[in-house]
Amino acid sequence: MPDETCQEWNHEEEQNLIYGIRQGKTDRFEELVRRYQGHVVRLVSRRVPAADVEEVTQDVFVRAYIGLAQYSQSVGFDHWLSGIAVRACFDFWRAQKRADLPVSHLTSDHHQWIEQVLASQSDEEFRSRARQREAADVLDWALGHLSAENRAVLTLVYLEGHSVREAADLLGWSLVTVKVRAHRARRLLRKILSETV
Repeated sequence: MPDETCQEWNHEEEQNLIYGIRQGKTDRFEELVRRYQGHVVRLVSRRVPAADVEEVTQDVFVRAYIGLAQYSQSVGFDHWLSGIAVRACFDFWRAQKRADLPVSHLTSDHHQWIEQVLASQSDEEFRSRARQREAADVLDWALGHLSAENRAVLTLVYLEGHSVREAADLLGWSLVTVKVRAHRARRLLRKILSETV
């Protein structure tokens, strides 16, 4: 969703702006950045460490500028930009080495939370427990042990509650790939967590 301060723009004005940028008025791209910066920062800050948000956000807008010629009006610009942001975050994690954090990093509260999650059978219960304070630390630690692909699909489908179709659209993957990855990623996460108790 675009920033509230820019709600006065209508679809036609936005499409005219994009058309103008494509026709060589590149200095007007700054207007799109101002309009969508808050939206992109919110998406990115949920997916990468705080220290890297600014750099990844900048990368999103560079990719959007370069890819603007491929933008199709069949989807809203904010949706198209969201897909770029999700893929930029995915690429950020793919570039990182998997964390090699010792289990001793986790407190007894974290271990207790892991046991509760492993006992949980439903996705809804898993999501509600994931909102707890200890969950954030444990999940960050465990997600650091997954590949960027598994981290991305787990975050979108299980933690943020996107449908498989929405995740596939945001990542630019097929439905089958997301379904298979989601199943494998959840199994791997469960294995990582069970090995810590």
